[in-house]
Amino acid sequence: MKILALECDIPGIPDDRFTEELLREEAARAWELHQSGVIRELHFRADRQAAVLVLECEDADAAHSVLGTLPLVRAGLIRFDVIPLAAYPGFARLFTGAHGHH
Repeated sequence: MKILALECDIPGIPDDRFTEELLREEAARAWELHQSGVIRELHFRADRQAAVLVLECEDADAAHSVLGTLPLVRAGLIRFDVIPLAAYPGFARLFTGAHGHH
C-alpha cells in the first residue's frame, strides 16, 4: 500500500536538540529504508522545513512502525501524520457512462 507521511512539528523542541550526529543518523536510516524499497520518495517541503515521504508498506500501522525506527522519531523530536492512499477511482466514469461530480 502506498502511504504518504508528513512530518509534523512537536511544539517546544529547541533547535539545538537536532545535533549533527543525530541528523547524520537520521540520513543513514532514511538511506537504508530507501535502499530497501520501503521509502519510495523522500522530499522536503518548499514552504517550510518538513519532510514528506512516500512509503510502500502493508498498511498504516506498518508505516508507523517503520517511521518509529528513524532516530529523530525515536528521540521524540519529530512525528509523522500517516495517510494511506488508494488509487483514484474516478477515471472509471470515463468508460462506464456514469455521471457524477465526486
